[in-house]
Amino acid sequence: MSYTALYRKWRSKTFDEVKGQEPITEAFKNQIKTGRIGHAYLFCGTRGTGKTSVAKIFARAVNCLNPVNGNPCNECAVCRSILNDSSMNVMEMDAASNNGVDDIRQIRDQVQYPPVDGKYKVYIIDEVHMLSQAAFNAFLKTLEEPPEYVIFVLATTEPNKLPITILSRCQRYDFKRISTETIAGRLREISDYENIDVEDEALHYIARVGDGSMRDAVSLLDQCSAFQFDHRIKYEDALDILGSVDTSVFSDIIRALNQKDIKSILDIISRVIEQGREIGQFISDLIMYIRNLLLAKNVDNLQGLVDMSKENLERLKSDSKLFSITELLRYIRMLSDLSNQMRYSTQKRILLETTLMKLAYPETDATLDGLNAKLSEIRREISNLDINSLSIDQVNTIKGDVKSSSNDLNKLKSPSKITLPKAQYDDLQLLKKDWRNICIAVPSSVVSVALRDTFVKPNKDKDGMVIVTRSRGSYKIISESDSKDMLCKVVENRYNKSIKFSTELSEEKENSTVYVTEDDLNKININIEIEG
Repeated sequence: MSYTALYRKWRSKTFDEVKGQEPITEAFKNQIKTGRIGHAYLFCGTRGTGKTSVAKIFARAVNCLNPVNGNPCNECAVCRSILNDSSMNVMEMDAASNNGVDDIRQIRDQVQYPPVDGKYKVYIIDEVHMLSQAAFNAFLKTLEEPPEYVIFVLATTEPNKLPITILSRCQRYDFKRISTETIAGRLREISDYENIDVEDEALHYIARVGDGSMRDAVSLLDQCSAFQFDHRIKYEDALDILGSVDTSVFSDIIRALNQKDIKSILDIISRVIEQGREIGQFISDLIMYIRNLLLAKNVDNLQGLVDMSKENLERLKSDSKLFSITELLRYIRMLSDLSNQMRYSTQKRILLETTLMKLAYPETDATLDGLNAKLSEIRREISNLDINSLSIDQVNTIKGDVKSSSNDLNKLKSPSKITLPKAQYDDLQLLKKDWRNICIAVPSSVVSVALRDTFVKPNKDKDGMVIVTRSRGSYKIISESDSKDMLCKVVENRYNKSIKFSTELSEEKENSTVYVTEDDLNKININIEIEG
């Protein structure tokens, strides 16, 4: 007999076997026991949290000849036929590949016929958000008033994409991510039954990599057992098989960042890549380690919050003292941005290395975030110094660093302020609010691309707006009269306004100046620079 994947073999067959979704399974057991069966259900949640499993269990339970405490018996003829996928009473449809009006019309025609055996016909529609708008419209009436023997179970990972008309016709159940402890317990149960020799630490790591998905975690266990089928699966083996990195590597990176030791950082990255680790997963694990550092700085008891050995936990607490909360939050923000960039980059290693360099040297980041981090670093260094042992020159150097960073920070926090006539101010706010969409609407793709990294500001000398760009190539394109005419027509068509545009090549940043109307002067108490 051919091998069956563990996640299929161990799919839950009763509500009691579904792990991590107890409120939902209890609700369905009570509905079965009391006979209060709805006609339409919506299951929402991330992958592998039990949506399809609960739908199939529910389909058997409502038709079971001998239900046991709300669960299907899985032994009667009806249950067996549904388990064998031979029942005419339960139909599954994947809306990702069957998303047209004709597919919904087929369902609408089928519901007119009562079930061959059992009480209900159950339609399970997976990834229902993939249905077309026309298909949703064709489905509405049937979903709202189906025959009394028909039940619809809709499953989706993206409920936000469903029309409100569909949402309002269903009982909604949100499947939450399953905790690491719950997944690890289930993996232990499976591994013991399947005679898979695996360490608890390895199981916990597999559960954590599963990221709240029971199916993913069971598949990863299956992968590890195939690789180490005749040996005990240790924590290090799980790291090797799943392409992940041991916690000590992240500790080494954190300490190298603290020491601004770029060579050590690059050596660590080189080793990680040579070992065949996936860079995207490495970044995700590094973000998780920094998250744990934040917890270690703010929470006394980390039990249940951080999953690692006692030795690694002690090292984590030691690492958490190296940085301020401000610095750690900046690390998470920059690495999260890096993680998003990785999807589209062909130079992942270079992106990772340069980002880590920026983390080590916040003074290279001229944003408010970077300057705050630099000040935090200076404060931390001062707190660790013995002031009495410093020379006058060292003290003056420290004072200079603090003053320089503070001045830069104040410049970012306090942009210049300029008053405008009311009409020009209104035009500016209108364009700023919708500038990206205006640029996209320009009929010439060349001009539209040139406008992509621009912003608008009011013309100081006369009416109209100035388009500001840093790119010489873009400046040349949008300065042409035809380009500005196209932009003027888009604005006129959208807002029925005639606005003239000029162009400027500048390094100026978009929010470097605050514009207000003359009426605002009576409401605020700040120094204002009044133009001409």
